Amino acid sequence: MSPSEDQKPWIELENLVAESNGDALHEYLDTLSSAEIARSISRLEEETQATLLTILEPEDAADLLEELPDAQGADIIEDLPAEQAAAIVDEMDSDHRVDLLGDMDESDAEAILAKMDPEEAQEARELLQYDPDTAGGIMVTEFVVYPHTLTVGDVLNDLRTNAEAYSDYGVQYAYVQSDTSTLIGVLRLRDLVLSLSSKPIRELMIVNPISVLDDAPLEELEQTFDRFMFSGLPVVSHQGKLVGVVMRSDAEVAQTERSDRTFMRFSGIIGGEELRTKPLGERTAQRLCWLVINLLLSLAAIVLIDRFKPTIESHLALAALLPVLANLCGCSGNQAIAVSIREMTLGLITSKDVFRVIRLEWFLGLINGIVVGVLLSFFMVLGGQLGIIDPVNSPIIFGVVVGLSFALNTVLAVALGGAIPLVLKRLDVDPAVAAAPIMTTIVDICGFFIILMLASHLLM
Repeated sequence: MSPSEDQKPWIELENLVAESNGDALHEYLDTLSSAEIARSISRLEEETQATLLTILEPEDAADLLEELPDAQGADIIEDLPAEQAAAIVDEMDSDHRVDLLGDMDESDAEAILAKMDPEEAQEARELLQYDPDTAGGIMVTEFVVYPHTLTVGDVLNDLRTNAEAYSDYGVQYAYVQSDTSTLIGVLRLRDLVLSLSSKPIRELMIVNPISVLDDAPLEELEQTFDRFMFSGLPVVSHQGKLVGVVMRSDAEVAQTERSDRTFMRFSGIIGGEELRTKPLGERTAQRLCWLVINLLLSLAAIVLIDRFKPTIESHLALAALLPVLANLCGCSGNQAIAVSIREMTLGLITSKDVFRVIRLEWFLGLINGIVVGVLLSFFMVLGGQLGIIDPVNSPIIFGVVVGLSFALNTVLAVALGGAIPLVLKRLDVDPAVAAAPIMTTIVDICGFFIILMLASHLLM
């Protein structure tokens, strides 16, 4: 039985917002899971969402935004006055703050940055320069670092003195830097606690710790975390200066989010991001852009088919074969696209490997094309004899036309599917967005031309 209206959390949130009861609102939000919070807030009107944030204390509002998907949080906070939004963003962890600002319109983000604490704003601007799919794009800048000249007692005293501030850092390691601020070691808290206070930390630290460069891609982070059971990795600049820490959990979330974006783009969502809470006009434009492009590309196939109208009218079975040809060869091409994008993501191939990819794909495509073509031609001939479909003249020749067409077009589909993502990458175009429509259009047109041309010459 479905719950009553007053059992639904968004109804309770609406009531608490209407009462402007910040303390009760905070307490109620603490009883909800992250998923319940995101779902409930998405059910509220935009004005109610904005009011909810203003009722909460800035720190509590920041905690709430960190529970939401970045796109959802950005949509909500954009509706607040810049000064109120800045007070909330100031309270967020550095990585969440940058993710949120990065998902906002540039003008809105800059308006908020202008009202933020100058030091926090400057740090945010520096972090926004990083690609979001690199170590610098997901690292946190809240970490504990000490000069190598200190002792264990100095470090422990600092940790106790700043215990409240450091409690938000998730401190498990402390880092050691040289006189020139380069990373030279890492301290485990367990070793600190069990050592004599007078012991210099340079004698206790793990020297030459595993680290990653600030421009290291997600694939490198994933591989490093797979090799080493670290909860966090120090991030250094090319000069060796410690600039942040990438947490394992954040790297895993970033990998998942990138996979989601790739899937969305591959499915035709321009930009790789859409929530149904976004404005209708924006969502409509994103989807129409993809649909119109596909419509224009499909018109070329229609023109081609029309040129072979006499052939199709003489052999009606061809009309039934054309969508099958487009579907099966399109699937073969999309399989090759998916493998190329996956191998590029893993760093196994680059944009220079086009001919190697084609060489590895064409023979596979030939085998698959022959198998599918033979099966389909056999079905068409047998179906005609059994009266399931319209019979064809010269069934043997018809079978040859079908089998050869599928074999040739499947080879073309997998070769293009494998190569196009690499070519687009070299041209700095997102393969997940453009590869599929380009491959599909070329394969459809070529496939229709091949089968109709063969049929017009061999069957007419």
